[in-house]
Amino acid sequence: MSEETVSRLPIKFVVNNIGEAEGQLIRHLAPRTVEAITAQLPMEGRAALWKEEIYFEIPVKMGNEKAKPKVKKGQIAYWPMGSALCIFYGQTQPYSPVNIVGEITKNLKMFERVRSGTRINVKRSRET
Repeated sequence: MSEETVSRLPIKFVVNNIGEAEGQLIRHLAPRTVEAITAQLPMEGRAALWKEEIYFEIPVKMGNEKAKPKVKKGQIAYWPMGSALCIFYGQTQPYSPVNIVGEITKNLKMFERVRSGTRINVKRSRET
């Protein structure tokens, strides 16, 4: 889906010296969490690694909202315990329950090359 709708917001991940990936935030999955993340865009963080997951702290403080202990490959989630945005690029599970907020729609494989400390920018797809 290339254009913004009420329920889906296209976003882009720009990973320093690696490339770009596209995704979307899906409001019905965790409406308050998605709204809080959207209000902070664009944002930047430094990658941390957990198994086949990239996560980085973001300026959002939320509790559990429809939190799940299991995720699917390609999902984007907010981790309440760490105030972090997570990208699950492989067959892994979160350390503790997460609020699923969206999915990667293009170039998920790129996240396999991310190393700890790598700068990641997240913005709406239409922002430059």
